[in-house]
Amino acid sequence: MAVVVFGGVILFSLALAMYSRRGKSANVEDYLVGGRSFSGILLFFLAVGEVYSIGTMIGFPGGIYAKGVSYGIWFLGYILLAYPIGYFLAPLIWRAGKGYNAMTMSDVVRSHYSHRGFELIFTISVLLFMIPWGQLQFQGLIVALSSLGFNLSPAASVVIAGCIAFFYISVSGVKAPAVVSVLKDILVFLAIVIAGIAVLTKVESVSSLFDLAKQHGTPVTIQNNNDMVSSMSTIFFQAIAFYAIPMLASAIFTGRSEATVKRTQTFMPLYMFMYPFLVITSYFAFIADPGLNDPNQAFIVSVSALFPSWLTGFVEAGTALSGILVLAVSSLSVGAFVSRNLIPNVPETSQRRWVQMVVLLYLVSSMALTLFVPSLMLNIIHTTYYGYGQFVPTILAILFFRRITPIGLAAGLIIGDVAAISMHLNEFNLYGINNGLIALVLNFVVTLGVSYLTKDWKKTNTPIVYNKDEVYTIPEKMIQRLSLVKAMHE
Repeated sequence: MAVVVFGGVILFSLALAMYSRRGKSANVEDYLVGGRSFSGILLFFLAVGEVYSIGTMIGFPGGIYAKGVSYGIWFLGYILLAYPIGYFLAPLIWRAGKGYNAMTMSDVVRSHYSHRGFELIFTISVLLFMIPWGQLQFQGLIVALSSLGFNLSPAASVVIAGCIAFFYISVSGVKAPAVVSVLKDILVFLAIVIAGIAVLTKVESVSSLFDLAKQHGTPVTIQNNNDMVSSMSTIFFQAIAFYAIPMLASAIFTGRSEATVKRTQTFMPLYMFMYPFLVITSYFAFIADPGLNDPNQAFIVSVSALFPSWLTGFVEAGTALSGILVLAVSSLSVGAFVSRNLIPNVPETSQRRWVQMVVLLYLVSSMALTLFVPSLMLNIIHTTYYGYGQFVPTILAILFFRRITPIGLAAGLIIGDVAAISMHLNEFNLYGINNGLIALVLNFVVTLGVSYLTKDWKKTNTPIVYNKDEVYTIPEKMIQRLSLVKAMHE
């Protein structure tokens, strides 16, 4: 029965993707950023889809199962801290995208600084850390599909997932993942909340759950100071790096106005309501199966022990869609960066075709890496967030600062990337402080130093925060009311 339900949900998602073609134009802006027309609701689901991917259903419970409570504190802490930062940054990022007619962050960099060398360095850095992202999603999908009882080989799993992701993108660009995200998030949210309630019904209380977990040798408190320092520094680093993720910036560009983006950010924290239930379900895995060989199976094991077969099918479908949608949006972002920023002078009329070719190449490459050399990108995957964090000086400079130079930003970005990867490869540990945070400090120091040496006092770039020319989309009824008020005063 689970297989039937799973298949039905996937087919329904394909129908939703076809539905998203309504009103589709051949414009590349429509294809990449939805014509900057997404409502607050659609933007909300697209944005949270980027945040709560297959890592929510597979990685988070697996991390708690393997590493204990410190993993859970880190995961919850950085997202909760990131949202208040995003309330102020996300509308400005949208303003930059609208003002420069940008569809990638590299477009913003190019338009703001008019420096091809820095645009290339920024784009190559983005691609370096996005290339293994597809492999990570495929690996999560293999875990999810293998636990469903399909008896699919890894090769069949990744091919099916890759084909679905390519279908979403080829149908209508970013619109299909946005529409399907609504279905996915409803399934994921309900599955996690229902699973958490089922656990509490079974074990009677949260304290009883933790007592049972401790009986199986599971720590429910942080055991040493290094774990605490690591968790706190990682929370701080990833919170400030969160809105520097290139895919998230592209999602923000789809909003119809700056006000829409700000309103969406206001409601983003509500999605965290599901995490207490996910923590409860994660700890139940220690009771359901205390000897798991693969910690990534923790959530699926708990759900299988709690739910009937048909309900498990819905959970599995939501989990699979989480990975496929992030894979689709990641592929689209890679295609946009390559066709608009890496390869020079691609005509806008040809960019959609180029994007689709790059998307196909990216998916095929990710499939090959997943199947034939699964450990090849392991170290780069571990440093992905380190790399995203190194874009923070560039984002802040564009939004707020006049005299930071593109040469300074490029030098800082290179130093930050090299430092982050080197520290990871050499297993560098400074009192448990997150290596990405250390690299970011070096990045800032180099950026400021080189900018001071290369600045031109006669030439400055106006930060986005000072751009008061942003035009808001005002509803027609509001315009009518304003006109009426004006007429009454006259």
